[in-house]
Amino acid sequence: MDPLSVTASTTAVLQLLNKVLGYLKDVKDASKDRAKCTVEASNIYRLLVDLRSRLEEGSTDARWYTAFRTLGIENGPLDQFRQALEELQTRMTDGGRLQKAGKALVWKFKKEETASILDRIERLKTLVGLALQTDHLSKLSQATKDDTNFIRTHVPAIQSGVDRIQHDQAKAMHSKIVEWISPTNYPAQQSDTISRRQKGTGQWFLDAPEFTTWLGKPRGTLFCPGIPGAGKTIVAAIAIDYLLKSVQSSSVGLAYVYCNYKAQEEQGTSSILAAIVKQLVQGQSLKGEPVERLHKQHADRGTKPSLEEIFDALQEVVAMYPKIYVVVDALDECRNNDGTRSQLLARLRDLQVGADVRIMATSRYIPEIEDGFQTAMKLEIRASDEDVRQYIAGQEYRLPRCIRRDPALQTMIQDKLVKAVGGMFLLARLHTDSLLDKRTVKEVKLTLDRQSKGSAALNDAYDKAIQRIDGQLDGDKQRAKKVLSWITYARRPLTTTELRYALAVERDTAELDPENMPDIEDLLSVCAGLVVVDQESAIVRLVHYTTQDYFERIRDAWDPDALVYIASTCLTYLSFDLFKTGSCSSIADVHDRLRLNPFLDYTVQFWGQHALPVQHEVCDLACSFLLHKGSISCVTQVMERTRHFDDVRFYRHKNFIHLAAQFGLDSLLKKLLEKAEGKEMLLASSKRGYGDTGLFIAAANGHDKIVGLLIDRVGLNLIRGEDGDAFQEAASRGHEQVVNVLLDNGADVYVQLASWRQRSLAARNSGCRSPIQYPSLIYAQARYYNRAIWKAAKNGHERVVKILLEKAVGINVQGGHNGNAFYAASEGGHEAIVKLLLQEGAKVDGKLRDGALGEAVRVCEQSRMTC
Repeated sequence: MDPLSVTASTTAVLQLLNKVLGYLKDVKDASKDRAKCTVEASNIYRLLVDLRSRLEEGSTDARWYTAFRTLGIENGPLDQFRQALEELQTRMTDGGRLQKAGKALVWKFKKEETASILDRIERLKTLVGLALQTDHLSKLSQATKDDTNFIRTHVPAIQSGVDRIQHDQAKAMHSKIVEWISPTNYPAQQSDTISRRQKGTGQWFLDAPEFTTWLGKPRGTLFCPGIPGAGKTIVAAIAIDYLLKSVQSSSVGLAYVYCNYKAQEEQGTSSILAAIVKQLVQGQSLKGEPVERLHKQHADRGTKPSLEEIFDALQEVVAMYPKIYVVVDALDECRNNDGTRSQLLARLRDLQVGADVRIMATSRYIPEIEDGFQTAMKLEIRASDEDVRQYIAGQEYRLPRCIRRDPALQTMIQDKLVKAVGGMFLLARLHTDSLLDKRTVKEVKLTLDRQSKGSAALNDAYDKAIQRIDGQLDGDKQRAKKVLSWITYARRPLTTTELRYALAVERDTAELDPENMPDIEDLLSVCAGLVVVDQESAIVRLVHYTTQDYFERIRDAWDPDALVYIASTCLTYLSFDLFKTGSCSSIADVHDRLRLNPFLDYTVQFWGQHALPVQHEVCDLACSFLLHKGSISCVTQVMERTRHFDDVRFYRHKNFIHLAAQFGLDSLLKKLLEKAEGKEMLLASSKRGYGDTGLFIAAANGHDKIVGLLIDRVGLNLIRGEDGDAFQEAASRGHEQVVNVLLDNGADVYVQLASWRQRSLAARNSGCRSPIQYPSLIYAQARYYNRAIWKAAKNGHERVVKILLEKAVGINVQGGHNGNAFYAASEGGHEAIVKLLLQEGAKVDGKLRDGALGEAVRVCEQSRMTC
């Protein structure tokens, strides 16, 4: 074989091996077999590269070439290895069909097949190694002579390589820590939003003097209110895009938040501030020390930093920048039932006190929000006529042919819609979509004449969209109803993959049929423009939050079976045979299970909330799921996967009582207890492995009906849990109905009092008569209630404090195991509770700490009480 042929043969093998290595790295599998094949294939690749280099620079009469030539003969080791690689490539990709379809590659080789592959690689590696060794001796002398030059040339390169590796490792660790502080990806949402901007629109906002003034004003605040559908989010994205391109640098910080009515549970004050921290340190490793410190304190323990810790870290990071811009979009969509919105604004203003933080916020016209921006600059957001024209012109490519070929008709459409939409981009979109199925000029003109104006225009546009959906073929109409039901009832935003899996689930089946998976484009096409997909995040959502409001008004009448359908889908999916196999043996297997079953995470988290309002309708399906130990074990492991350092050995085992108690499924629990055939005492008393009793779970989650049911069945001997006491936990969380139920059922906590009895008896037997070591049961009971009222006062639960003062025995608001209830309330700034406790005779004296004393005096002065 001539040198060129041998070199070409080696090159062909290298090219094929490079492809196979790419496939091996893309395989969604963490098995040892796949990893070992990847390592060994990489090793032989490096040997062959070295060998090809020798071929290209060597001579044909060299001893090493003679040795190598035997490897390249027809059907020799090199040829056999090439054939093995071709077989490996074909098996992994199904002949290339997987790559074309964009599906995930999976490792599908048995142990013996893997052993055969490794054996072939090892044989060729040995032979190539021998060929290289033959050349080694002949070149040893020359290598020795050049040793000095080699060291001089390569040591700096080696050091550079080490530095690069260390830099890459530090960068990877920084990215890991940044992702730990906040998984929220607002930059992806920014990309999605700005991509929907019609070119040229929104320039009026950037040119406005208010925006220009805000850009240059230290500690400035710009409030941008607007009517629903005015394009506030697009304008916020335009402002952020401008800042990203024109202002942001290593010395100027930028962070932004997109509030979302569908993600309110995930958008508490802590998570929003953490997302701001993340953006300010992302790509700025020198500014990441405060976050790294939090990571060291919490990551190994599996805990999350508190609000105060996150805010302290944010203040440290902010201090590293000369100035920072913060943009908060849709402040009205930030939850406020627990004070999150007010708390967030207060924290952002606190940042402005010590640093040059410039805040911009958009919102609907809500008096409470407007009051918070009384001293701020204001710039109303309203779709200008020119912006509306540009938007409509940009949508003409989607319109019927009769419009596209008639410039005069296009102008008429723009003129009429500009007048009709009244500054609402959303209405312009809906009115434009209403023309999609009009095929004649007359139909277009009639539709334009019927377009409503004013406050009723939006509802009218939605009504017409529903009429278009109902006018479709029956299959498309039902498909649209399912899509819209899932999106409106979903407890968090769904991805396109999750939605497709949800729609593929069929009742009374034991597995998912991949041939029943719908195409996302088909799903969008049947929804009359009411559903869109954010491409960066793959989130499928309604076109606007007002669409959610509309469907919440009409969905019960329009699709009365939606709740039963969604709950049944979740329960059917969780009952699949695949999940009846139980828990996984490692956290890697848990992650693989979630990856291969994309709908599992959602159903595990929210099946109970979907089942709650339709317990009777899904009773049989739910009982079948909840009474299967394998299904419960699978669900429990997925639910608990983040609690104990990602170690599956410590996850909390549950039975159906624990799950029913967690979600408040009282009707289902009654049915399940009947099926337990006398085992309810054992099941209810059992703790969820390293966990809590069913009564504790129900009390902690505020499900008073479950608490009452469990008390009726098994009494109060379940009152204690791993995380504390059920009664005190209910008081701490402000669940007044649960506190009432427990008090009405004699929640003296028998376990607590029995403990006091045992200690008293031990003290008596030892001859001790100290009142501290030998207390009365009344004292024990009072001490127990004092702790409960302290927790309620500390967390600001005024109604629970009133209940305890009225019903509990022997309470002393000045004492308690954990501290003074009056101090706890005053320290937290809960003025109503402080007044209530003062009326009960709480004393303010020098024994209280200065902070509490000052707060108490202030409250006393305001309430005209004397301390």
